[in-house]
Amino acid sequence: MNFFYEATVLLGAAIIAVPLFQRLGLGSILGYLAVGLLLGPSVLGFIAEPEEVLHFSEFGVVMLLFLIGLEMEPSRLWGMRKQLFGLGLLQLLGSGVLLTPIGLALGLTWELAVLLGLILALSSTAFALQLLNEQHRLATPHGQTAFSILLFQDLAVIPLLALLPLFAGDLSSQGSALWLDIGKAVGMVLAAIVFGRLVFPRVLALIARSGVHEVFTAAALFLVLALALVMEWAGLSMALGAFLGGVMLADTVYRHELEANIEPFKGILLGLFFIAVGMSVDLALVFDNVGWVLGITLGLLVAKLVVITLVGMVARLPRQEIPRLATVIAQGGEFDFVLLSAAVSAGVFDQRIASLCIAAVTLSMALTPFLYRGGNRLAARMGENRPYDKDFGEETPPVLIAGLGRFGQMVARVLKLQGISFTALDPNITQVEFIRRFGSRIYYADAARLDVLRSAGLAQAKLLVIAVDDEEAALTIARMVRNHYPQLKVFARARNRHHAWQLMEIGVDSVVRETFASSMEMSVEVLKGLGYPGSNALDAVRTFRDFDNQLLASSYTHRHDSEALMKSEREAMAEFQTLFQQDLKQRGGKEASAEAAPDTASTPTSEER
Repeated sequence: MNFFYEATVLLGAAIIAVPLFQRLGLGSILGYLAVGLLLGPSVLGFIAEPEEVLHFSEFGVVMLLFLIGLEMEPSRLWGMRKQLFGLGLLQLLGSGVLLTPIGLALGLTWELAVLLGLILALSSTAFALQLLNEQHRLATPHGQTAFSILLFQDLAVIPLLALLPLFAGDLSSQGSALWLDIGKAVGMVLAAIVFGRLVFPRVLALIARSGVHEVFTAAALFLVLALALVMEWAGLSMALGAFLGGVMLADTVYRHELEANIEPFKGILLGLFFIAVGMSVDLALVFDNVGWVLGITLGLLVAKLVVITLVGMVARLPRQEIPRLATVIAQGGEFDFVLLSAAVSAGVFDQRIASLCIAAVTLSMALTPFLYRGGNRLAARMGENRPYDKDFGEETPPVLIAGLGRFGQMVARVLKLQGISFTALDPNITQVEFIRRFGSRIYYADAARLDVLRSAGLAQAKLLVIAVDDEEAALTIARMVRNHYPQLKVFARARNRHHAWQLMEIGVDSVVRETFASSMEMSVEVLKGLGYPGSNALDAVRTFRDFDNQLLASSYTHRHDSEALMKSEREAMAEFQTLFQQDLKQRGGKEASAEAAPDTASTPTSEER
C-alpha cells in the first residue's frame, strides 16, 4: 500500500505541475524537477529515499535509448562513426582538461582532479534528447552531433568505472581482472548483436502470427529490460544495451509497432527519472555551501560551452547550429551520480566532494532548458532556421498507406511505377514478409492506432490512403486522422454505399467503392459482347458512372431517412432513364443521318474520273 500511495501522489503532482510549467513556457522537464524537489527529503520529505526511485526510473532513459536505436539503421550508424568517436573523444578530453581545476580547487591531487574532470565532462542523455525530441530537432545537424557525443559518453562510462579501483590504489588485484571484465563486456555486446539480429526477429514473427497484441507488447518490454540487465551484469551501461537492441531491430518490419508499444512506458518512466533527480537535491547542503555549488556549476557550464563550441567548429556545423549544440549538452549527466557514488564507495573521493558535485550537476540540469532557449535565440539572430524531417534527416515518404491487401497493393504499385515513395502498414505478418521481399517499405503494425500512425510519419505525410479490409477499422482511422490532422488529405476505400456515406460524414476527401470501378469495366465488356460498338459501350457506362456518383452525393443528405432516400433514388433513376433515352435517340438520329449521307471519301470526283 505504501508503494501505491507514493505512486498516486507522484502522478497527481506531475499532472498538476507539468502542464502548468508547459503553459508558463518553462518546459516539462522543469515541471518534473519541481515536483521532485517539493516531494523530496529537502522540502516535504514525502519520499525519504530518492535513490531507490532514481534507480528504478533509470529504465526511462533505457527505453529512450531503445527508441532512438529504432530510428538508427546499422548502415546509418556506421555512417556516423567519425562523429561518434572523433567528436565524442574530442569533447570528453577537452572538457576533462578544462574541468580539472575544479578538482584542484577542492583539494584533490592532480590525478584525482583529472578523474573528476572526466566525470563532470559527461552530459545528460535524458535531458538533451528529451529537449531535442520536444522541439523536433533530433534530425538537425546539431541534434545528430549531440546524439553522437552522448552515445560516445555512454561508452566512456565503462572505462571510467574500470579506472576507479586503480585510482583507489588497488593495482595488484586489478591487472588480470580488468582484462577479464573487458573480455566479458565485448562478449556481451557481440551476443546482444547476434540475439537482436538473428534470434529475436523470429520470436516476434511467431508472436505476430498468433495475433495476440498484448503478448507482442510484453515481448517488446522483455527485449528492452533483458538487454539492459545483461549489459549491467557485464559492467556496461544499461542504456547502451537497449540502444544496441533498437539498432538491431531498426530495419525490421516490426519497427513502428515496437516504437508505439514502448513509447508510453518511456514517457512515464522518463518523467519519473526527472522527478527522482529533483528529489536528490540536498537543499541544506546547497545553502551551507552555496558558493561552492554555484562555483562548480558555473565552471562546469562555462568549460563545456567553450569546448563544445570548438567541437562544433571542428565538425563544420552551420554557424547557427553551434550555439544550439553547445547549450543542449553543456550540463552534467545522470551517469555522474553513478560514477561519483561508486568513487565514494571505492574510497577515491570523500562524501562531501561527491555531494557538492552532485548538487552542481543537478543545478546544471535544471538550467538546461533556459540555456537551450538562449541558444535558439542566438541561433535565430545568426541565420534562418531550416526545417528538418524526423528519422535523422531521412526523407519521410509523402504517402502513407493503411492496409496493403489486394486493394492497397494496386495503389502501391501505381505509386512505385511513378517513382513516388510511400510507407505501408499492415497487421498480417505473412503478407508483410512476402511483400517486403520486393523492396517495398511495409511494416507490421496496426494502423488503427494513432501512436502507430505517428511513428510511421503521419505528421510529415501529404496524403493518407485508407485501404484496410475491415469497415470499422477504416472508420476508426478516418476519425482519428480527421481529429488530430484536419489538414491532411485522406482517400479511403469503401465497402459499399452505406460505408461510403459514413466516411463522407467523417470528412474523408475522396471515397472509392472497392468493386465499383471493376464492375464498370465489366459492364463495358458485357455491352461490347452484346454487339455494341466500343465507343457506344464506353459512353453508356460513363453516363451511368457519372449518374451514380452524383446520386451517391445527392442521397447523402437523406442517408438517415429511408423513405426520403428511396423517393430520391426513384426520382433520380426516372430522370436518368429519360436522359438516357434522349441520348440514345440523338445518337440514333446522328447515326441514321450519317448512313444516308453520300460517302464522299469513296466517291470519285469528276476530275478523278
